[in-house]
Amino acid sequence: MFYPLNLYAMKCRLLLVAVALMLLSSTSYAKPRAKTLTAEHQVRMVQIDARIHEIKAMDLASLSRQERKALRKEVIQLKKEATGIATGGVYLSVAAIIIILLVLILIL
Repeated sequence: MFYPLNLYAMKCRLLLVAVALMLLSSTSYAKPRAKTLTAEHQVRMVQIDARIHEIKAMDLASLSRQERKALRKEVIQLKKEATGIATGGVYLSVAAIIIILLVLILIL
C-alpha cells in the first residue's frame, strides 16, 4: 500500500502547526487593561514600598556580608511580590515554552 504522507511527515506538520498556534496565540496586540487593586493589596503595596525605601536608606557599609545578602534577598522577594500583586497574571518563561515543546516532541 502506498500512503501519500508517511508518519514522520505527519508528525512534523502537526508539530509545526502546534508551534505556530502557540506563537500566534501568545502574541497580544491589545492594550493591557489596568488592574484595580483591592484595599488589602493597596495596603500591602504601601508596606512593600516603605520597606524598600527603608532598606535603600540604610548604611550598608556598616552591615556584615550575611546581613547585606539577606537584605538583597528580601528586596528581590518584595519586588516579586509587588509584581505579582500588580499584574496578577501567569507568565510562561522561554525555558518553560522550550520544555513544553520538548515534551510534545517526545510524545509525538
